[in-house]
Amino acid sequence: MRPYSRIVGTGGYLPPRRVTNDELAADLAKRGVETSDEWIVERTGIHARHFAAPDVTSSDLAEQASRRALEAADVAPGEIDLIIVATSTPDMVFPSTACILQHKLGIAGCPAFDVQAVCSGFVYALAVADAMVQAGTARCALVVGAEVFSRILDFSDRTTCVLFGDGAGAVVLKASDTPGILASDLHADGQHVGLLCVPGHVSGGAVLGSPLLTMDGQAVFKLAVSVLEKTAHATLQKAGVTESAVDWLVPHQANIRIMQSTARRLHLPMDKVVVTVGEHGNTSAASIPLALDHAVRDGSIRPGQNVLIEGVGGGFTWGSMLVKM
Repeated sequence: MRPYSRIVGTGGYLPPRRVTNDELAADLAKRGVETSDEWIVERTGIHARHFAAPDVTSSDLAEQASRRALEAADVAPGEIDLIIVATSTPDMVFPSTACILQHKLGIAGCPAFDVQAVCSGFVYALAVADAMVQAGTARCALVVGAEVFSRILDFSDRTTCVLFGDGAGAVVLKASDTPGILASDLHADGQHVGLLCVPGHVSGGAVLGSPLLTMDGQAVFKLAVSVLEKTAHATLQKAGVTESAVDWLVPHQANIRIMQSTARRLHLPMDKVVVTVGEHGNTSAASIPLALDHAVRDGSIRPGQNVLIEGVGGGFTWGSMLVKM
């Protein structure tokens, strides 16, 4: 009989430096860019975000989140037999951030690799880990989303630089006799690659193209609202349940308006939606596990509840998953 997989521990970590909208606006003003707390909150719901120190990498943030998840799961690092890190801001071109994290945790021998699906990355990574556990190739997986998006922001563009922050979230996924991952749904459509991207790359020791994030905000909003509703319904259908079975929605924390629109389309009240974007900003692949950990630790999400997670990101990629905690 094929095993199931269950989340047995969560962890999250934000770098110490909290940057409020007023602080960011003051810094941008020195660069000749005008914005304000009111402007940012009205359009995004974001009040603050965290930025990592210049010498702190994605793997550093991932290590802290991972250790907290391992402690919550009562799992020793040596018990981990699979590490997957979702990130768009790796420490290096190669090796993978997962391999660097593996070393920092004192683990050796198990497979470790990165998944690059931008803001959908954690959903993708968790789906891969679930499949590997079900296939019997892993029994105790560490799945992490970690980002230092502050490194790729264009601080002359107020429509993007106010949105993002740094952080990491992690879960420990173990083989189980009872279902934990109830259903998942993943998609991508490369025709939308230009809507949200960092088009630069390294060649001959130099960066060719722009190494900074660019986004068509209105186009991303319209696409996100549409695909998030569809993937959520697809996952619920695969699980054989309706919206009424969802105890909590943990969406990618991109923009409060997108989350509100998605909740309405799923007939879910906002008091069933975990919202951390106000304090975290958009932490890309880290946002779902960070929000999940926040809600677990404050007692909102409890064992036995059904949690719907979903994300959409550059690529374009999108996906969702129904998890029984």
